[in-house]
Amino acid sequence: MLAMERSNQFVGSSLAFLDAVERASRAAPLNRPVLVIGERGTGKELIAERLHHLSGRWAGPLVTMNCAALPENLIEAELFGHEAGSFTGAAKTRHGRFEEADGGTLFLDELATLSSPAQDRLLRAVEYGEITRIGASKPIQVDVRIVAATNEHLPRLVDQGRFRADLLDRLSFEVVTLPPLRVRKGDIPLLAEHFGRRMAAELEWSNWPGFSIEAQGLLEHHPWPGNVRELRNVVERAVYRHEDPERTIPSIQFDRFQSPWVSGEDTGPAPIYSAPAAAAPQSAAPPTLPGSTDDLRGAVNAYEKALLEDALGRNRFNQRATASALGLSYDQLRHAMKRHKLTEAAAD
Repeated sequence: MLAMERSNQFVGSSLAFLDAVERASRAAPLNRPVLVIGERGTGKELIAERLHHLSGRWAGPLVTMNCAALPENLIEAELFGHEAGSFTGAAKTRHGRFEEADGGTLFLDELATLSSPAQDRLLRAVEYGEITRIGASKPIQVDVRIVAATNEHLPRLVDQGRFRADLLDRLSFEVVTLPPLRVRKGDIPLLAEHFGRRMAAELEWSNWPGFSIEAQGLLEHHPWPGNVRELRNVVERAVYRHEDPERTIPSIQFDRFQSPWVSGEDTGPAPIYSAPAAAAPQSAAPPTLPGSTDDLRGAVNAYEKALLEDALGRNRFNQRATASALGLSYDQLRHAMKRHKLTEAAAD
């Protein structure tokens, strides 16, 4: 049975990726703020963890806060804490994230969403190492290293008056910029293999079959707007939907909301979406377009039926094999066959 380590780890060998990791590793021992820049899904939180665990603060707490997850009127109370009765609903004194992170690292994700008053308080905390709870009169000394992350271009926000220039100066002692997955040449197969094996182990497969050549090609040529997080979801979904661990995984579905059913005002037949991985062997020619093209909807309907008949024939009317070959789920294939009255001819 496969066994895989479930802890988060860095996977990749591209120079752009390794340079970013190396820069974070060199900055880790220094007791200075670090700003991590990168698109969503590039691994900013993993870099924050690395900065913490390679620093002298590794035995202290690593406290994470997503600045975009709270409404503006609560963000300061969450960061700096509050005294009992300081505002409606403050029934008792509460420590903020700065106090929780004392002696360790505070990771502020989505930094650019901080309100102007919160930026003012944060600047004082970074400069003087002290905070004041909301409703309190005396400041509290804290020993916290700040690691902040964003996917925004902060200098542009400074020019627009939306972010304090002096706060940016204080937080950007070092800037680690994470490359998007689309420029990490050679890393996509490594990551797909890594996530695929982990999912296979979770499913308790006895072996890892890997991806077909066609599926690998699809993975490598996808633009990955969601970066590593999107890749992980796509790979894990493909593995868990695969029904035969002895065969390579032949198809990839990038859009999990893809459906053969039509919604809204369009009541015509829904087209079949087939991935290139599902294409027929090189020697097999695609079905000839039947019918007249004077009626576009009818021509599309007829061509879809011809595709189904051709795929069923090449797969000896095995519906699961046909669905896999077309890049469809079993239910999607059954729906399409029923629409074209092909269910009588096929045997599961």
